[in-house]
Amino acid sequence: MKDFRPAKRHIEVSTGESVRILRELQDLSQNELAELCGIPQSTISAIENDRIRLGVERGKVLARALKCHPAVLLFPGWDVAVESAA
Repeated sequence: MKDFRPAKRHIEVSTGESVRILRELQDLSQNELAELCGIPQSTISAIENDRIRLGVERGKVLARALKCHPAVLLFPGWDVAVESAA
């Protein structure tokens, strides 16, 4: 494992982009996601375009609808440092 190098982040993803990416990966339209979670389509559009903040409560609701952990949406750029056990 001498030659092991930890992965590095190559792109920055905003909260809105993470919502859009997960929605599109599941082949959902904004209208379909709106029906699943009860958040108006116009609000989903505003979130995806970073015009309004996601917020914790909406993040939880969207995470349930998108079948992911809320942190994936709320903290898309979170960088977890892994300490070596050497």
